[in-house]
Amino acid sequence: MLRTSWAEVASVRGLEIVVVVLTAVLVLTWVARRLRLSEPLLLVAGGCAIGFVPALGSVELPSDVVLLLFLPALLYWESLSTSLREIRTNIRTIFMLSTVLVLATAAAVASVGNALGLSWAMALVLGAVVAPTDATAVAAVAKGLPRRTVTILRAESLVNDGTALALFAVAVGIATGAHPFGWGSAVLRFAVGYVGGVAVGLAVAALVVVVRGRVRDRQVETALSLLTPFAAYLPAEALNLSGVLAVVACGLVLSQAGPRLIPAGTRIRTEAFWETTTFVLNGALFVLVGMQVPGAVRGIASVRPVEALLGALATGGVVMATRLVWTYTVPYLIRLIDRRAVQRTLRMGARERMPHAWGGMRGAVSLAAALAVPMTAVDGSPLRGRDAVVFATVVVIIVTLLVQGQTLPHVIRWARLAPDTSVADEELLARREMTDAALHALEGATDRPSAHAEVAESLRQELLAQRDALCDDSVGRSSPRAVLRADRELRRLVVGVKRTTVVRLRDSGRIDDIVLRRVQAALDAEEMRLDIAEAASAREP
Repeated sequence: MLRTSWAEVASVRGLEIVVVVLTAVLVLTWVARRLRLSEPLLLVAGGCAIGFVPALGSVELPSDVVLLLFLPALLYWESLSTSLREIRTNIRTIFMLSTVLVLATAAAVASVGNALGLSWAMALVLGAVVAPTDATAVAAVAKGLPRRTVTILRAESLVNDGTALALFAVAVGIATGAHPFGWGSAVLRFAVGYVGGVAVGLAVAALVVVVRGRVRDRQVETALSLLTPFAAYLPAEALNLSGVLAVVACGLVLSQAGPRLIPAGTRIRTEAFWETTTFVLNGALFVLVGMQVPGAVRGIASVRPVEALLGALATGGVVMATRLVWTYTVPYLIRLIDRRAVQRTLRMGARERMPHAWGGMRGAVSLAAALAVPMTAVDGSPLRGRDAVVFATVVVIIVTLLVQGQTLPHVIRWARLAPDTSVADEELLARREMTDAALHALEGATDRPSAHAEVAESLRQELLAQRDALCDDSVGRSSPRAVLRADRELRRLVVGVKRTTVVRLRDSGRIDDIVLRRVQAALDAEEMRLDIAEAASAREP
């Protein structure tokens, strides 16, 4: 997975590097949480320290490691765990941030880069590299924000990776001489990569839905979940389309289909797997980013180090300033045009906008793109300015994590955002309606031969208590085997009705995907408890 430039000298095997990185992730994350420090920043600092160790200083991070092994998995889980309803509600804002702002940032950075000595083509490459925000960095620090703000920031960071990488491919083609510059051809390649990636993601999602409907083996289903993001990413990349957008589109579709297709046991195992996997991948990425700092400094050759540092700091300043200017100009211009009542309800005040403006941290995707810039042009000549692009990217990542990431919690407190009770209100609605639906279904179940009257009445009383007190399942009781079997049958019926009800509420837009997942976790746990009890009963003599 990793390689060293001087493997014989350093004598460091890939497995040993993996152990070092994972150890750093665990230790530094524990320290950050114990001391309440920024996890991404401390992980990057720790990786930088590791990079100065002689045996590890020559370790390089191939760009395809991030773009193939890390990025699809991380974006897929982010897509599965975000709210499609909130995305649809704020689609215009998300589109403007993830597409138009990316292009505006790339253009602003390109202008500064050209003024500092880069060719226009390489300056545009730099702009495309540092334009996207990082989903991992945003998720790590954007805590305590209202649901709408979090969804906008997460959705923006999901989509803008695809926008930036599509622009990056066009810019690199121009810089290396692979594609002559022309506005028509450049716009066409960008649009085809963008739209085509989404189409591939939708097609893969449709295929996965069909397969999911026929597979009922937990291990196979978990393995299929692991395969899915790569099955979306690789075909899109092979067709020169946006693999990032393919993964995001696939994940969003499956987030809607999953509650109907995936059994409770599989979902619990799969979610536990993804939570652990993404925790390790996120931390490892920041450590690896830090490990690249010494190499980026040593690699500067086309300009003097001081000039390179000043140029990189100027680039970071432009990146942050462009987002600030955009946040406090473009939305207000749109207000003058769109005066619909539905849009007025979505407007934000100046204080509310500040977390959006300040939540623009850069991360591993930018570094992977910078490292993916070819060493030479098509004619074999060295690609002048590549070292400056890599160095500037590393500095921009560190600056945004340090300046924006460290201060964002203070900005959130300064913004004095109104408490967001919508998630709790919708969860209360979901639990009430599920319980009412279960009580109605239980009335028709007492005629079944296996449904003992005392069990049905006990369960009915339990559901009434849940509805009145909004509490969890009451403590179980000892019963003969026949009564326990009836109890499990009725409880399974109730869980099924509750599950159907909460999905219907989500589909009708009355509750959010986040609320669905919270309620669904309790239902999954109850269904798993019934499965375990039934399996234990079957093993009894």
